[in-house]
Amino acid sequence: MILCIAEKPSVGRYIASVVGATHSHDGFMEGNGYCVSWTFGHLCGLFAPDEYKSEWKGWNLSTLPMIPERFAIHVDKDDRVQKQFNILKGLISQATEVINCGDAGQEGELIQRWVYQKAGCKVPVKRLWVSSLTEEAIREGFQQLKDQSAYQHLYEAGLMRAIGDWLLGMNATRAYTLRYAEGYGRDRQVLSIGRVQTPTLALVVKRQADIERFRPRTYWELKTKYRDTLFSAQLPAEEDDYAIKTPEEGQQWLNKIQGKPFVITSVEKKKGRESAPRLFDLTSLQVECNKKYGFTAERTLQLIQSLYEKRLTTYPRVDTTFLSEDLYPKIPATLQGIKDFFPQTAPLLALKADGKNGKGSLPKTKKVFDNKKVTDHHAIIPTGQRPDRMDADEKKVYDLVALRFIANFYPDCEISQTTVLGAVEDVPFKVTGKEILSTGWREVFRKDKTETDKQEDTAADSNEEESSDGKNTEPVKVLPAFVEGESGEHTPELAEKTTTPPKYYTEATLLRAMETAGKTVEDEDLRDAMKENGIGRPSTRAAIIEKLFQRKYIVRERKSIHATETGIRLIQTIISPLLKSAELTGRWEKKLREIERGEFEAAEFLKELKQMTSDVVREVKTNKAGMPCPVCRKGVIIRGNTRYGCSRWREGCTYAEAF
Repeated sequence: MILCIAEKPSVGRYIASVVGATHSHDGFMEGNGYCVSWTFGHLCGLFAPDEYKSEWKGWNLSTLPMIPERFAIHVDKDDRVQKQFNILKGLISQATEVINCGDAGQEGELIQRWVYQKAGCKVPVKRLWVSSLTEEAIREGFQQLKDQSAYQHLYEAGLMRAIGDWLLGMNATRAYTLRYAEGYGRDRQVLSIGRVQTPTLALVVKRQADIERFRPRTYWELKTKYRDTLFSAQLPAEEDDYAIKTPEEGQQWLNKIQGKPFVITSVEKKKGRESAPRLFDLTSLQVECNKKYGFTAERTLQLIQSLYEKRLTTYPRVDTTFLSEDLYPKIPATLQGIKDFFPQTAPLLALKADGKNGKGSLPKTKKVFDNKKVTDHHAIIPTGQRPDRMDADEKKVYDLVALRFIANFYPDCEISQTTVLGAVEDVPFKVTGKEILSTGWREVFRKDKTETDKQEDTAADSNEEESSDGKNTEPVKVLPAFVEGESGEHTPELAEKTTTPPKYYTEATLLRAMETAGKTVEDEDLRDAMKENGIGRPSTRAAIIEKLFQRKYIVRERKSIHATETGIRLIQTIISPLLKSAELTGRWEKKLREIERGEFEAAEFLKELKQMTSDVVREVKTNKAGMPCPVCRKGVIIRGNTRYGCSRWREGCTYAEAF
């Protein structure tokens, strides 16, 4: 008997229908020589501290760091979990072969491996690896099964991630809670610290501090209107400063050009092309859904996971925006499958997937198809199944995915970029404009919007730092036909401006910050290069953000994310750079990815983990912070960048001068 184990019951039952296991039993399906069963969530997990040593049950600084000689796993004590595990254990003991049909990713591999280990699996294990749950994909997957040894590095990376989270989470949380938390005994507030959670919180706290410290500056801009076009003066200024700092300076410039003719000195036109926004990975989809519909990252993940399980879209937990080249011949069938729902496919249906990129050919470019940019899974795209089993929110997400997919097979948008220079006396002016010569892929997104759509877009675009696809969404500015040497009257003006503070994070911009370890990056290619150093994984970032909300370290104020007083104090209290630096945590993530590719030894990483844990605990034990404040007697001493101060400095404690 061949035993297939899926990630959840719904997926298991569909796989059972494909392999012909049609007889239903308690916890599994059977038939045609197969048994198909399933896990649900984490059936197994690492031991709790007291399962290693009894003295680790109580919280005491003297027992830290807790570093087990060998990590072990147990089955969750939940009755439902115990029942399903026993079913799996019994089936494994009878099987001649096991096929791992779990979630095709790092976490899915770890969940299944732990079950096999705990159940004492002795038979060969093969791996089903698919990027969609369509019948065709599953049948192809069963024809290409690999031995589980091919995924050993994936398992090791998942194991090191779990052990790392245990070591730092358990030890740092206990150490900081015991040393710095307010209250005593059971009333003591737990300071929850996590490997990804804490640097994410630190990003929010730092941004909020930058906003609070911001002091607005007033400056002036000199502009003039010529032929209904507003030109900006190009005045000399020092780097990171403004040319006109006082109204008196502005008036001098205004007087200089008042009543003098405006002359066009240069007209330059450059033709260019804009490619369609890239296909979605999970993070960019979450960003777009947050901007456009206000969906949380967790909600978007739920919706795209549902679409995946309904076999309408491909595997969602991906961090690439490219497709593998072997998918190219299948594109026409995918387009054909969704044509009744998207009239935008009409110009593409007659094109052939011959890779020639000529007339009558479906485009095949490195901007879409690149094997070097695809590892385990490709970008999120439609499967080609009829998209007719969705609720309203699922349809919104599906439409985003489908339209982005269709747009990538349309021609580039052809534009003309115009730069016009002018002058009044020796004062230079400049204006730029863009004209769309051929809409290309933009035609896919052209539609008559309802008033509700417009309101949604306006709300979604507020408080954002960048467009999720890096494309210019501003109205196209077409300039008049200027001629070099022409001149005429103009109307100058002096506008008073005030600098604005940084914007609070939204879920969209926080996801981007996690992806790039806190660096603001708009260029897509550069962002790709930084993904290896991002914190967290696409599949876990939403859960990390939700956990910060649940622990009341951050709150939502409309679409903005604000750190609470509790969250701010936690970051102020932490003395270890490792625990709150997105950059340092990003380097750790890079090593986990290297383990996954077989480029770094798991044993070496575990050695580093243990040393990091010991260093964090030692810092807490030897640091003088945590003592009662000598001034107000209510706060505790915390360390700033170089000196110490009171944790109640925001409440007015004068010991804040130490900062």
